[in-house]
Amino acid sequence: MIEQFLADGITHMFGNPGTVEQGFLDALEQFPDFHYILTLQETVAAGIADGYARATGGPAVLQLHSGVGLGNGIGMMYQSKRGHAPLVVVAGESGIAYDSMDAQMAADLVAMAKPVTKWATRVVDHRSLLRVLRRAIKIAMTPPRGPVFVALPMDVLDALNDEPVLPTVIPDTRTLPAPDLVARAAALLAPAQRPVILVGDGVSVAGAEPELARVAEKLGADVWFVDSSEAHLPAAHPLTRGAIGHMFGPVSRAAVADADAVLIVGTYVFPEVFPDLETPFRRDAAIVHVDLDAYEIAKNHPVTLGLVADPKPTLDAIATTLDRLRTPNQNAAAAARIEARRAEKAAAQPSEDTLIDAFLAELARRAPKDLMVFDEALTASDYVVKHLQPSLPGHYFLTRGGSLGVGIPGAVGMKIAHPDKTVVSFSGDGGSLYTYQALWTAVRHNVPAAFVVCNNHRYELLNKNIAQYWNERHISAHPYPTSFDLSHPEVDFVGLAHSFGAEGMRVDKPDQVAEAVDRLLTTNRPFLIDLLTDDTVRD
Repeated sequence: MIEQFLADGITHMFGNPGTVEQGFLDALEQFPDFHYILTLQETVAAGIADGYARATGGPAVLQLHSGVGLGNGIGMMYQSKRGHAPLVVVAGESGIAYDSMDAQMAADLVAMAKPVTKWATRVVDHRSLLRVLRRAIKIAMTPPRGPVFVALPMDVLDALNDEPVLPTVIPDTRTLPAPDLVARAAALLAPAQRPVILVGDGVSVAGAEPELARVAEKLGADVWFVDSSEAHLPAAHPLTRGAIGHMFGPVSRAAVADADAVLIVGTYVFPEVFPDLETPFRRDAAIVHVDLDAYEIAKNHPVTLGLVADPKPTLDAIATTLDRLRTPNQNAAAAARIEARRAEKAAAQPSEDTLIDAFLAELARRAPKDLMVFDEALTASDYVVKHLQPSLPGHYFLTRGGSLGVGIPGAVGMKIAHPDKTVVSFSGDGGSLYTYQALWTAVRHNVPAAFVVCNNHRYELLNKNIAQYWNERHISAHPYPTSFDLSHPEVDFVGLAHSFGAEGMRVDKPDQVAEAVDRLLTTNRPFLIDLLTDDTVRD
């Protein structure tokens, strides 16, 4: 099994050990090129594996322990499913011989895993172990990517196996629609006077960022990020409008309401918790949807043309066809829209009125250009994006899927994948406490990432959401529920970091910013900043 992983270039496993996997974990000691990253709880292991998979673009192996360990990891595995992270999740169990006994920790692991995976199975014959693992890796890595699960009974793992070790074959999905379909897509988009492009992480998986920019600029189209967590178009680009969000349908409706043509690429529409049930698009809008995931095309709202194809060559072909179809007047109108957006961005100069503004402005001034950011700041995310504008593909990851606690472990995974890069995570105080023990793993394995806790002493997202709830139901504003408050007892985030062996510093005054940024960028060990964001104003 370990030889199969190594044959596929997999050199790390993230997990928490258990008795039924003990023979396998003991065998790991014989393979110095295969690294077991020990975590203190399965949610942390899943979060680190998610960050590692996103940062490498390849499969990450996550080891869980029986039904209880799988149960602990399921919430974070949901994050990976919604975010299409290619995790290969394995969990041991006592053995096929004990199936009828209904013993301690016994559970139907496959049934537990199915809702949060692309594919889930159990190996029942040791002679098919490697074949099953290769199938799992292939499924995880084939778009739409996502986590898979393999249950491994102890007696299967203990049996002798003479299967050949062969590299897994990953299907190549770089497909291009038939020429007449490309021509039709371009013809639908070419005459648009109010074009909009909706993009998601299928763009980054395909490496289609340059082609996206080319099409957007030819159309002069606003680009909105939908089911998106990466820098598909640089934040500073005049056509980048930002993220639509994942809570309320009216936000998405406002973004597309006036569009006479909509190009959807590498995403589903729409991902909100409370979506519009009626289509948000104009009745006469031309809608073209390009995605390798046929399931997502026209899943929720009708489209004019759906193309199951790779975004990179498809966008390139559409751009080339637009060159032939667009008139000089249409090109001039597109250029005018770009200039109008450029002027709007130039007029919106970022303020630096709060402590978090001051901190992020200093970090942006001093950080390397290839800074890697894992953004789980949630309600503080707008500040992060404003100052640390995402621009390089693969260097900015936003939380996705709704599971709290992915920020700190996600950054650990990123740093393991890219040890020579500066990696910083941003988490809320509430979210960070779900997986704070990931700092221990960072210290144990010498992973010198930096972690910023944006501390506002509350679940601020819940405050914002209940304000919307009150407004929609005509309920008068009143004090927020006390269950949203985290102010007492006060959490000593720096003290907790020290207890795990990490360094840390609290920043609650402007004159501490320079020292904090200096230590963040120069300390060659895990370093945490407790940054007060509780409506603090600069002096």
